[in-house]
Amino acid sequence: MRRDLFEADHEALRETARTFVEREVVPHQDAWLEQGLVDRSAWLAAGAQGLLGIAAPAEHGGAGERDYRYRMVLIEEFARVGAASFNAGTCAQDDLVVPYLMDLGTPEQRKAWLPQLVAGEAIGALAMTEPGAGSDLQGIRTTAVRDGDGWRLSGSKTFITNGIHADVVIVFARTDPDAGSRGYSLFLVESAAEGFRRGRKLEKLGLRGNDTAELFFDDIALPATALLGTPGRGLGHLMERLPLERLSIGATSYAFARAAYDWTTEYVFERKAFGQPIGDFQHTRFTLAELSTELDIAQVYVDRAVLALNDGSLTPVDAAKAKWWLTDLHNRVVDRCVQLHGGYGYMLEYPITRAYADARIQPIFGGTNEIMKEIIGRDLARQHRTDG
Repeated sequence: MRRDLFEADHEALRETARTFVEREVVPHQDAWLEQGLVDRSAWLAAGAQGLLGIAAPAEHGGAGERDYRYRMVLIEEFARVGAASFNAGTCAQDDLVVPYLMDLGTPEQRKAWLPQLVAGEAIGALAMTEPGAGSDLQGIRTTAVRDGDGWRLSGSKTFITNGIHADVVIVFARTDPDAGSRGYSLFLVESAAEGFRRGRKLEKLGLRGNDTAELFFDDIALPATALLGTPGRGLGHLMERLPLERLSIGATSYAFARAAYDWTTEYVFERKAFGQPIGDFQHTRFTLAELSTELDIAQVYVDRAVLALNDGSLTPVDAAKAKWWLTDLHNRVVDRCVQLHGGYGYMLEYPITRAYADARIQPIFGGTNEIMKEIIGRDLARQHRTDG
């Protein structure tokens, strides 16, 4: 299907990104998977090529370009070579940490961190999830209490993308237990702070080249300048930025599902059985026809969502729809592609096998797909009550 989403400037970035991926990513992926993290040298190389923090203002080293189509280009180029782990890290940095700083940071906070993040000299993380609180963010136990002009932060987080490498972490904490949804705030916590402690680098089913970690905050003394955004508005700040986070997950799923389909199409017309390419068997053709059609439909939706994000009209409900539908599709596509690979689809030397493991997290993080359906369902019920 013809795709009209991208313009000449986006395709120019694609050329740069493709060269970077072939030179700085492809040769090192096996090593990153074995060690469980992407080398910092790759982050620095990405920064040097202008592939990080594209949305950041020019005075902080970025391109000042919030058009999400540029990020979509990068996601697609990572997907083309199966670089899910590096993509996960850069999505956390560019679709979460950088926008939070841009939107909520003081001039001093932006000046301190954005240039480093854009250059790849610093790596950022967003810490929301706790061992007993995943999708239920109001169930967190991490607290920040007033201490003179500053704060004291105590608690722990888990499943934190970029947790081992992170130089700065945006931490979601409870600041007033009696204020309900107005009792949470965000803080910028430097990894060098006394009392900051990294726990285990977690062993995962997929995304094994990304450093996912436990983080501990042992009575950290934070200055007043560590507060990010408005005190008591932490939950609201998160909710306001969920459309971008969930579109990032959905866009990733679309790109990686498309890549899995492309690898599989190439494979089935090279692999022979019973004297002919397995792509010439009717069952294979029917499977490819179904996947191709579903991916074309998904492409229309994700492209529309990207443009809606750009013009500020992407609602939390529409983002939830994109997240659950695209991540479910991602898993269906990869599962059927593994089947078409036969026994080789179970061998880790084949990218489709790694893709199968990498895909499984997509319906879980960023809010489980069950939560996405609840968000959509509540909106439908609200509309029905209003219309009635």
